[in-house]
Amino acid sequence: MYTIFKRELRSYFTQPTAYAVICIFTFLALFFGMFFGNFLERGDASLTWSFFFWHPWILMLLAPALGMRIWAEEQRTGTIELLGTFPTTIWSAIIGKFAAAATVWIIALALTFPMIIGVNTLGDPDNLTIFSGYIGSFLLCSTFLAITCLVSAFTRDQVSCLIVSCTICMILVVIGYEQVAMRIRQMFSVAVSESILSITAFEHFKPAIQGSIRIEDLIYFLSVIIACLVCTSAILNSKRS
Repeated sequence: MYTIFKRELRSYFTQPTAYAVICIFTFLALFFGMFFGNFLERGDASLTWSFFFWHPWILMLLAPALGMRIWAEEQRTGTIELLGTFPTTIWSAIIGKFAAAATVWIIALALTFPMIIGVNTLGDPDNLTIFSGYIGSFLLCSTFLAITCLVSAFTRDQVSCLIVSCTICMILVVIGYEQVAMRIRQMFSVAVSESILSITAFEHFKPAIQGSIRIEDLIYFLSVIIACLVCTSAILNSKRS
Protein backbone atom coordinates (compact mmCIF):
# COMPACT_ATOMS: atom_id res chain seq x y z
CA MET A 1 0.00 0.00 0.00
CA TYR A 2 2.71 2.47 0.99
CA THR A 3 4.70 1.66 -2.16
CA ILE A 4 1.69 2.44 -4.35
CA PHE A 5 0.97 5.57 -2.31
CA LYS A 6 4.51 6.87 -2.91
CA ARG A 7 4.40 5.96 -6.59
CA GLU A 8 1.07 7.69 -7.12
CA LEU A 9 2.01 10.79 -5.16
CA ARG A 10 5.24 11.06 -7.13
CA SER A 11 3.37 10.64 -10.41
CA TYR A 12 1.03 13.52 -9.55
CA PHE A 13 3.97 15.88 -9.23
CA THR A 14 5.85 14.64 -12.29
CA GLN A 15 2.90 15.81 -14.40
CA PRO A 16 1.30 19.26 -14.56
CA THR A 17 -2.13 18.03 -13.41
CA ALA A 18 -1.56 18.30 -9.66
CA TYR A 19 0.18 21.67 -9.94
CA ALA A 20 -2.64 23.01 -12.11
CA VAL A 21 -5.39 21.74 -9.80
CA ILE A 22 -3.64 23.06 -6.67
CA CYS A 23 -3.01 26.49 -8.24
CA ILE A 24 -6.55 26.79 -9.64
CA PHE A 25 -8.14 25.74 -6.35
CA THR A 26 -5.98 28.10 -4.28
CA PHE A 27 -6.66 31.01 -6.64
CA LEU A 28 -10.41 30.41 -6.87
CA ALA A 29 -10.83 29.81 -3.13
CA LEU A 30 -9.01 33.03 -2.27
CA PHE A 31 -10.63 34.98 -5.13
CA PHE A 32 -14.18 33.95 -4.27
CA GLY A 33 -13.50 34.49 -0.58
CA MET A 34 -12.12 38.00 -1.06
CA PHE A 35 -14.48 39.29 -3.74
CA PHE A 36 -17.67 37.25 -4.16
CA GLY A 37 -17.69 36.40 -0.47
CA ASN A 38 -17.23 40.08 0.46
CA PHE A 39 -14.65 39.12 3.06
CA LEU A 40 -13.57 42.70 3.77
CA GLU A 41 -17.05 44.26 3.53
CA ARG A 42 -18.67 41.82 5.94
CA GLY A 43 -16.79 43.18 8.94
CA ASP A 44 -17.10 39.73 10.46
CA ALA A 45 -14.11 37.73 11.67
CA SER A 46 -15.44 34.53 10.17
CA LEU A 47 -14.71 32.42 7.08
CA THR A 48 -17.96 30.46 7.12
CA TRP A 49 -19.87 32.21 4.33
CA SER A 50 -17.14 34.32 2.78
CA PHE A 51 -14.68 31.44 2.22
CA PHE A 52 -15.87 27.91 2.99
CA PHE A 53 -19.27 28.39 1.35
CA TRP A 54 -17.59 28.38 -2.08
CA HIS A 55 -15.59 25.20 -1.58
CA PRO A 56 -18.28 22.72 -2.74
CA TRP A 57 -18.75 24.60 -6.01
CA ILE A 58 -15.01 24.54 -6.69
CA LEU A 59 -14.41 20.99 -5.47
CA MET A 60 -17.23 19.46 -7.52
CA LEU A 61 -15.20 20.34 -10.62
CA LEU A 62 -11.60 20.12 -9.48
CA ALA A 63 -11.76 16.93 -7.39
CA PRO A 64 -12.89 14.88 -10.42
CA ALA A 65 -10.26 16.64 -12.54
CA LEU A 66 -7.58 15.35 -10.19
CA GLY A 67 -9.04 11.89 -9.66
CA MET A 68 -10.16 11.04 -13.21
CA ARG A 69 -6.86 9.32 -13.96
CA ILE A 70 -6.84 7.05 -10.89
CA TRP A 71 -8.00 3.93 -12.76
CA ALA A 72 -8.87 5.20 -16.23
CA GLU A 73 -5.20 5.72 -17.04
CA GLU A 74 -4.27 2.29 -15.66
CA GLN A 75 -6.90 0.66 -17.87
CA ARG A 76 -5.99 2.68 -20.97
CA THR A 77 -2.30 1.79 -20.77
CA GLY A 78 -2.93 -1.78 -19.62
CA THR A 79 -0.81 -1.33 -16.48
CA ILE A 80 -3.76 -2.45 -14.37
CA GLU A 81 -2.85 -6.01 -15.37
CA LEU A 82 0.52 -5.55 -13.64
CA LEU A 83 -1.20 -5.20 -10.28
CA GLY A 84 -1.65 -8.95 -10.31
CA THR A 85 2.12 -9.35 -10.26
CA PHE A 86 2.64 -6.98 -7.32
CA PRO A 87 2.85 -8.32 -3.75
CA THR A 88 -0.32 -6.41 -2.90
CA THR A 89 -4.08 -6.70 -3.21
CA ILE A 90 -6.47 -4.62 -5.29
CA TRP A 91 -7.80 -3.17 -2.05
CA SER A 92 -4.33 -2.01 -0.99
CA ALA A 93 -3.84 -0.42 -4.41
CA ILE A 94 -7.16 1.41 -4.12
CA ILE A 95 -6.32 2.76 -0.66
CA GLY A 96 -2.83 3.79 -1.81
CA LYS A 97 -4.14 5.64 -4.86
CA PHE A 98 -6.97 7.27 -2.94
CA ALA A 99 -4.62 8.38 -0.14
CA ALA A 100 -2.22 9.91 -2.68
CA ALA A 101 -5.01 11.96 -4.28
CA ALA A 102 -6.29 13.01 -0.84
CA THR A 103 -2.76 14.13 0.11
CA VAL A 104 -2.68 16.44 -2.90
CA TRP A 105 -5.86 18.06 -1.59
CA ILE A 106 -4.41 18.46 1.88
CA ILE A 107 -1.61 20.45 0.25
CA ALA A 108 -4.13 22.52 -1.73
CA LEU A 109 -6.17 23.32 1.39
CA ALA A 110 -3.02 24.18 3.35
CA LEU A 111 -2.06 26.75 0.72
CA THR A 112 -5.16 28.80 1.51
CA PHE A 113 -3.51 29.85 4.81
CA PRO A 114 -3.50 33.57 3.78
CA MET A 115 -7.22 33.63 4.60
CA ILE A 116 -6.50 32.37 8.12
CA ILE A 117 -3.78 34.96 8.59
CA GLY A 118 -6.03 37.68 7.17
CA VAL A 119 -9.02 36.95 9.38
CA ASN A 120 -6.84 36.71 12.50
CA THR A 121 -5.17 40.00 11.62
CA LEU A 122 -8.45 41.84 11.07
CA GLY A 123 -10.35 40.41 14.01
CA ASP A 124 -10.70 37.78 16.68
CA PRO A 125 -12.19 34.75 14.91
CA ASP A 126 -13.18 31.40 16.37
CA ASN A 127 -10.27 29.34 15.07
CA LEU A 128 -11.97 26.11 16.12
CA THR A 129 -14.78 26.95 13.69
CA ILE A 130 -12.19 27.60 10.98
CA PHE A 131 -10.53 24.27 11.74
CA SER A 132 -13.94 22.59 11.60
CA GLY A 133 -14.48 24.18 8.18
CA TYR A 134 -11.23 22.72 6.90
CA ILE A 135 -12.21 19.29 8.21
CA GLY A 136 -15.52 19.62 6.39
CA SER A 137 -13.79 20.67 3.16
CA PHE A 138 -11.41 17.72 3.37
CA LEU A 139 -14.24 15.25 3.99
CA LEU A 140 -16.23 16.72 1.10
CA CYS A 141 -13.24 16.56 -1.21
CA SER A 142 -12.45 12.99 -0.14
CA THR A 143 -16.05 12.03 -0.89
CA PHE A 144 -15.83 13.51 -4.39
CA LEU A 145 -12.51 11.72 -4.93
CA ALA A 146 -14.04 8.39 -3.87
CA ILE A 147 -16.93 8.93 -6.29
CA THR A 148 -14.46 9.73 -9.07
CA CYS A 149 -12.43 6.64 -8.17
CA LEU A 150 -15.53 4.49 -8.60
CA VAL A 151 -16.46 6.09 -11.93
CA SER A 152 -12.85 5.74 -13.09
CA ALA A 153 -13.05 1.98 -12.51
CA PHE A 154 -15.81 1.73 -15.12
CA THR A 155 -14.01 3.44 -17.98
CA ARG A 156 -10.62 3.95 -19.57
CA ASP A 157 -11.64 7.34 -20.98
CA GLN A 158 -10.61 10.14 -18.64
CA VAL A 159 -12.91 12.71 -20.26
CA SER A 160 -15.94 10.46 -19.77
CA CYS A 161 -14.89 9.88 -16.18
CA LEU A 162 -14.55 13.64 -15.62
CA ILE A 163 -17.99 14.42 -17.08
CA VAL A 164 -19.84 11.68 -15.18
CA SER A 165 -18.03 12.41 -11.89
CA CYS A 166 -18.64 16.16 -12.14
CA THR A 167 -22.32 15.53 -12.85
CA ILE A 168 -22.73 13.29 -9.80
CA CYS A 169 -20.84 15.70 -7.53
CA MET A 170 -22.82 18.65 -8.89
CA ILE A 171 -26.11 16.92 -8.09
CA LEU A 172 -24.94 16.21 -4.54
CA VAL A 173 -24.11 19.91 -4.12
CA VAL A 174 -26.94 21.64 -5.98
CA ILE A 175 -29.79 19.67 -4.38
CA GLY A 176 -28.64 20.84 -0.96
CA TYR A 177 -28.41 24.49 -2.02
CA GLU A 178 -30.86 26.67 -0.10
CA GLN A 179 -33.13 27.71 -2.99
CA VAL A 180 -33.25 24.19 -4.45
CA ALA A 181 -33.81 22.63 -1.02
CA MET A 182 -36.68 25.04 -0.42
CA ARG A 183 -38.30 24.04 -3.71
CA ILE A 184 -37.92 20.35 -2.85
CA ARG A 185 -39.63 20.92 0.51
CA GLN A 186 -42.51 22.63 -1.31
CA MET A 187 -42.89 19.81 -3.84
CA PHE A 188 -42.72 16.81 -1.51
CA SER A 189 -43.88 15.80 1.92
CA VAL A 190 -41.65 16.41 4.92
CA ALA A 191 -40.54 12.78 5.10
CA VAL A 192 -39.71 12.56 1.39
CA SER A 193 -37.98 15.94 1.17
CA GLU A 194 -35.86 15.29 4.25
CA SER A 195 -34.89 11.88 2.87
CA ILE A 196 -33.77 13.50 -0.40
CA LEU A 197 -31.81 16.23 1.35
CA SER A 198 -30.17 13.75 3.72
CA ILE A 199 -28.22 12.20 0.84
CA THR A 200 -26.79 15.51 -0.41
CA ALA A 201 -23.20 16.34 0.41
CA PHE A 202 -23.93 20.06 0.78
CA GLU A 203 -26.47 19.41 3.55
CA HIS A 204 -23.82 17.57 5.58
CA PHE A 205 -21.10 20.09 4.75
CA LYS A 206 -22.91 23.17 6.10
CA PRO A 207 -22.76 22.24 9.82
CA ALA A 208 -18.99 21.72 9.58
CA ILE A 209 -18.34 25.23 8.24
CA GLN A 210 -20.49 26.59 11.05
CA GLY A 211 -18.28 24.90 13.63
CA SER A 212 -20.31 21.76 14.28
CA ILE A 213 -18.89 18.39 13.22
CA ARG A 214 -21.84 16.12 13.88
CA ILE A 215 -21.70 12.34 14.17
CA GLU A 216 -24.34 11.91 11.45
CA ASP A 217 -22.28 14.03 9.06
CA LEU A 218 -19.12 12.02 9.73
CA ILE A 219 -21.10 8.82 9.19
CA TYR A 220 -22.45 10.18 5.90
CA PHE A 221 -19.07 11.14 4.45
CA LEU A 222 -17.28 8.02 5.67
CA SER A 223 -20.10 5.77 4.46
CA VAL A 224 -20.03 7.24 0.95
CA ILE A 225 -16.23 7.03 0.81
CA ILE A 226 -16.09 3.42 2.02
CA ALA A 227 -19.01 2.34 -0.19
CA CYS A 228 -17.39 3.85 -3.29
CA LEU A 229 -14.01 2.26 -2.56
CA VAL A 230 -15.56 -1.14 -1.84
CA CYS A 231 -17.53 -0.98 -5.11
CA THR A 232 -14.34 0.05 -6.92
CA SER A 233 -12.61 -3.04 -5.52
CA ALA A 234 -15.45 -5.29 -6.67
CA ILE A 235 -15.40 -3.84 -10.19
CA LEU A 236 -11.62 -4.10 -10.58
CA ASN A 237 -11.55 -7.65 -9.22
CA SER A 238 -14.25 -8.68 -11.68
CA LYS A 239 -12.32 -7.09 -14.56
CA ARG A 240 -9.07 -8.72 -13.52
CA SER A 241 -10.68 -12.14 -13.27
